Amino acid sequence: MPQIIFLPHPELCPDGAVLEGETGTSVLDTALKNGIGIEHACEKVCACTTCHVIVREGFDSLDESDELEDDLLDKAWGLEPESRLSCQAIIKDEDLVVEIPKYSINHASEQH
Repeated sequence: MPQIIFLPHPELCPDGAVLEGETGTSVLDTALKNGIGIEHACEKVCACTTCHVIVREGFDSLDESDELEDDLLDKAWGLEPESRLSCQAIIKDEDLVVEIPKYSINHASEQH
């Protein structure tokens, strides 16, 4: 099974985490199953950007994003070339290193 390495995030996983990823499941489901509470306001149907992550290693092993995901990612806070919606990033057979951005659009707006 591939490993999914989550880099430290001050609130969701302060020490980072190394998880076993199951091929065919999403990065989001793997995180949630292991107690990393990535926000997912649309309940994993690719209708928001709250589960945005940056895939620092292993990005090319993921299927390409579709047009809907790309359109949503354009609205994500801190967008980078390796950004994905974690509900749409399906684990293959390669290890991934994932960074959870400090803010989501929902979180940033709640802080004002």
